Amino acid sequence: MSRTATRERETAETRIRLSLDLDGGEARLGLRIEASGDLETGAHHTVEDVGIVLGQALDEALGDRAGIRRYGSALVPMDESLAECAIDVSGRPLCVFDAELPTTSIAGFDTELAEEFFRAVANSAKLTLHVSVRYGTNAHHMIEACFKAFARALRVAVSIDPEESGVPSTKGTLSL
Repeated sequence: MSRTATRERETAETRIRLSLDLDGGEARLGLRIEASGDLETGAHHTVEDVGIVLGQALDEALGDRAGIRRYGSALVPMDESLAECAIDVSGRPLCVFDAELPTTSIAGFDTELAEEFFRAVANSAKLTLHVSVRYGTNAHHMIEACFKAFARALRVAVSIDPEESGVPSTKGTLSL
C-alpha cells in the first residue's frame, strides 16, 4: 500500500506544491514543498496555505488509517526552550496551541503564524493536535522546538504498528 500524496493549491495569494511519502526520506517522512506567495503583505496566507496543503496530503496518504499507531508525542529541548507535542490521528480536527511566544518577526515569520500553521494542518488532516511551549525566552528556539516536536510526534503517530491489523479505533473508523 502506497502512503503517498501529491497536492497543489493555487489562490490569488499563493501557489503551493507538495509531495509526501509517509514511509521515506528525512525523519522517515519524505516531504517536498514548493511555496510562493504574497510575502510583501506578510507571510500569513503562505504559511496558512502550506499548513492546509500539508494537512490535505497527510489525510490522503493515511487513507483509512489502518495499521497506524494513531498516537504520537514528543518533548523537544532547544537550548533554553522546551516544547512538546501530542497527536491523535483521530479524524476529529482540533488544535490546542499553548505558547506564550514573544511578539516578534523572525526573518519575516511573525511568531503568531506558528499557531496558524498548526491549526491549518490539524483541520485539514483531521488531527487532534496539542502543541505547547513549557518555557523559553528566545522566540526562534521556542518555535523551532514546536516544529521539531510536531515532526517527531507525527512520525510516531503515522508509523505502522505491526500489532495493529485494522483501524486503531473501537468504532472501526477514524473519520467524521
